[in-house]
Amino acid sequence: MRRMIAALVMVSCVPALADEVTIPDTVVTATRVPTPVSEVPAGVTIIDRQTIEQHGYNTLTDALNDVPGLRVSASGGPGGQASVFIRGTNSNHVLVLRDGMPINDAADPSGAFNFGIDTISDIERIEVVRGPMAALYGSGAIGGVINLISRRGTEPGPHLTVDLSGGYPAQVRGAVAATGLAGPIDYSFTAESQAQTGFDSNPQRMTSYTGAPEGYRDRIAALNLGYTPVDGTRFSLFLRGREALFSFNTLGSPTFDTANSQGTADSLLGRIGVQSKLFEGVWETGVFLGHQQEDRRYLERLVATDPNRNAMDSRYHSQRTDVQWNNTVHIAQSTSITFGYEHIVDNIKVRTSSNAFGFSFAQTALAQSVSDGVHAGVQTTLWNRLTLTGQVRQDWVGINTPFTWRLGAVLDTPEIDTRFKIAYGTSFRAPSLFDRYGVDSFGFVGNRNLRPESAQGWEIGFTTTLPAFGQSDFLTFGTTYFNEQVNNLIVGIFFPVDTEVNIGSAHLQGFETEIGLHPAKWLTVRLTHTYTNAANADTGQALLRRPQHAGSFNATIMPIPGLKIVPDVTYTGAFSDAVYDNGGNFQGTGTNRQGLIANLTVTYDLTPKVQVYAAAKNLFGSRYESVNGYQVPGTSAVAGVRFTLD
Repeated sequence: MRRMIAALVMVSCVPALADEVTIPDTVVTATRVPTPVSEVPAGVTIIDRQTIEQHGYNTLTDALNDVPGLRVSASGGPGGQASVFIRGTNSNHVLVLRDGMPINDAADPSGAFNFGIDTISDIERIEVVRGPMAALYGSGAIGGVINLISRRGTEPGPHLTVDLSGGYPAQVRGAVAATGLAGPIDYSFTAESQAQTGFDSNPQRMTSYTGAPEGYRDRIAALNLGYTPVDGTRFSLFLRGREALFSFNTLGSPTFDTANSQGTADSLLGRIGVQSKLFEGVWETGVFLGHQQEDRRYLERLVATDPNRNAMDSRYHSQRTDVQWNNTVHIAQSTSITFGYEHIVDNIKVRTSSNAFGFSFAQTALAQSVSDGVHAGVQTTLWNRLTLTGQVRQDWVGINTPFTWRLGAVLDTPEIDTRFKIAYGTSFRAPSLFDRYGVDSFGFVGNRNLRPESAQGWEIGFTTTLPAFGQSDFLTFGTTYFNEQVNNLIVGIFFPVDTEVNIGSAHLQGFETEIGLHPAKWLTVRLTHTYTNAANADTGQALLRRPQHAGSFNATIMPIPGLKIVPDVTYTGAFSDAVYDNGGNFQGTGTNRQGLIANLTVTYDLTPKVQVYAAAKNLFGSRYESVNGYQVPGTSAVAGVRFTLD
């Protein structure tokens, strides 16, 4: 931990985008301007700190599991590989931000973000925006954007929040958050440490199942500092470090189940910057410099009884430097213009080595990429009922110069208590550094002439909110139809040379439906359903791991003051996947069965400053396989206390 803290001396900042996102009913990620969610022409889900605590979310995958239009595909418990598919797009079509800075791992072969490692004790809020968003954020935002917004001091005086919990099977967690305002200084410091023995991700249906647990432990430290020498100008510093150690399971054919694999994932992030309001707030401008370093290692030791003779030692190292200059000009009370510039430099070093059935295999990549982008946008509201947004962006990524744009509108019709929305946008994903420069010992050679994947998509929908029985939001009902085409997909070929080429395309369409009921102050109910048809546009074949049907149910029940009971149920329908039989033998492409997971969290306020809670995950011991060959973690239960000292 001392080494991690020492390395955090790399400077960093909170970007201009994140400075005003604490307003509960607004979202900043969708347009770069703080905007009420109801006026955003996109599918938006906000997961705030209160929601995180009431639902007992501990990991990033916990928090994202019941977001409509989003599917979490996890290979095991914490530490395991977890991918996110938004509206049927690929997992590397999801751009992940930390306070507005892109943090996808450049060393990942596909450039995707691994959602399976991070916990969320230092997160104040998660904003999920679905749909093509490259016109705002550049490469990777084909399916959508997930912005992780850090905790920040917002109230005068020091405030210390302590969260301690433990439970079955052998898990313990402690988190401390110190926040506050002291004159011109705002501060937030979060530290977390947790450990759990975990479960065996090998399915119990397989004859190879041994019950060998896959443990996980992490340590996180995050510092968010701000200095406001004069009203409207804030200098900021953000530092974050994470160490994670975990066990994982690798599939073989036949699958071999033993506790011989261990991974580490260390992350360092630093930013420094300044934001200022000029001309009495008419012009808001901010600039920041950020640097991120990711180091991952996966080690599998050879076991004599393994029929596959598997062994592995793979290392992934990446560094990213990101410079952003973001501006908002308020032309009038209802009209804003945004513009800015971004410069990113990525460096990767990949060295992998593995053995199977007596054959050795190695991959290497040592490469750098430089990209630049300029963006501009406008947002205005006409006649107090029609909100229009438009964004354009020009990027320069190597030899490629993709141009993207997005238009959207929201029409408020209070006469029928309904808002209508429509949007159209284009997007792209630049080839990963491994796609361009990677090599392996079996003859693969990266293709430096790859073009970016491109996409264009549209959506249309409505939301109706009806009052009744003294509740202004007694019933909320909304549905959105989405349709997106992705072209120039990067896929591997073996002849005439083993490399990557642009030959694939996909068509994605479906519906996202949400129903909310608030019949009384003590009861809130939310149901979601997503229908997705994701297919290869050339062959019509269903894309892997995209279920046609998925849904969720959750409620907040407050039978007496201070007591909250929150049940969560998520349903995932059957989907096409690479499948393994009960003997652990690979069978090719087949159908993975549906699954239902039930969770329950109960919190009680002993005093305004002290809260006790208990949470049970996978309440009924489902053996659902989120990825075929990987069973979800079994039933777990924790109890804890959360208290605040002022």
